[in-house]
Amino acid sequence: MMREKTWRDLIAVADLEPGDATPVALEGRELAVFDTRDGIFVAHARCTHGAANLCDGYFDGRRIECPLHQGLFDARTGVALAAPARVPLRMVEARVRDGLVQVLL
Repeated sequence: MMREKTWRDLIAVADLEPGDATPVALEGRELAVFDTRDGIFVAHARCTHGAANLCDGYFDGRRIECPLHQGLFDARTGVALAAPARVPLRMVEARVRDGLVQVLL
């Protein structure tokens, strides 16, 4: 039997690193909350190439660079933009409600 997905509170918008990537743990998942120029997006925090925590990488407001091998991802879509990263990030559906970032799990 499959569990129904539900919206879960993740972090208050006021607690985010403005214009940056904020690491958040939820139910054993390491997530990255990206405060992009185009809104807030959430992905699994580990690089799909070397498993480094992307929250430790350089973020320019739209793209996150892995701190280990400099693979590059679009933080809004998860698309891998530069080698050695080839596999996209696992994105998590997110929304902002009442000052809270919520994710659909």
